[in-house]
Amino acid sequence: MTKKGGMIMKEVRIKLAEILKEREMTQTQLAALSNVRPNAISNLCRGYVDRLSIEHIEKICNALELESIGELIELVDKK
Repeated sequence: MTKKGGMIMKEVRIKLAEILKEREMTQTQLAALSNVRPNAISNLCRGYVDRLSIEHIEKICNALELESIGELIELVDKK
């Protein structure tokens, strides 16, 4: 856990890989359903992202029929 000035630092974690595994869905299937490039889906699944496209997030949430963005993205304590 990292602290800065006595505060616990947080980081964004994308839960896309876990969602796909739970649903037994491939990244390729999600790319086709959401109309998001397979490379972008792969990067999100691996957490290799420094910026999020709101358009991509909307398309993915709609394709997966998520009720809340919190199902896809969460804020966790930084290690």
